[in-house]
Amino acid sequence: MNTNPTTHKFVAVLNKKIETGKLMNALGHMTAGLSALVPDKEAMRFDSYRDKDGGVHPSISDNPFIIVSSDNSNQIRTLRNALKEHSIPFTDFTNTMTVGTFVEQKQRTSETVEVELEYYGICFFGDRMTLSELTKKFSLWR
Repeated sequence: MNTNPTTHKFVAVLNKKIETGKLMNALGHMTAGLSALVPDKEAMRFDSYRDKDGGVHPSISDNPFIIVSSDNSNQIRTLRNALKEHSIPFTDFTNTMTVGTFVEQKQRTSETVEVELEYYGICFFGDRMTLSELTKKFSLWR
């Protein structure tokens, strides 16, 4: 097991105007996608935990995973642009990605200009200090 202090972290920013069930669905999709997107799996520090009975609890990251809230979609949009400027890998989830089949969701997204998308959340991974600076205006999720 790696005992070095973590230099990276995961962050999810969730739009507090969206109902909790939809946010949990969005968080699941974003987290799964982010895990596939980040090329440096070693930095993600996935490890297995063992309980006293010998049971294995696999692929738990040793990095912090911080969840914060945004007041609205535009705050997430602004953060998304900053992440792009810093080349930080991220996944996001919008209102067009709900209801119907994934084919219908992809079609609806392709027919919507970015400024009209309502962001449910955004999830990203990177250098702990950089991400702390980019998210300092957000409050911990309550």
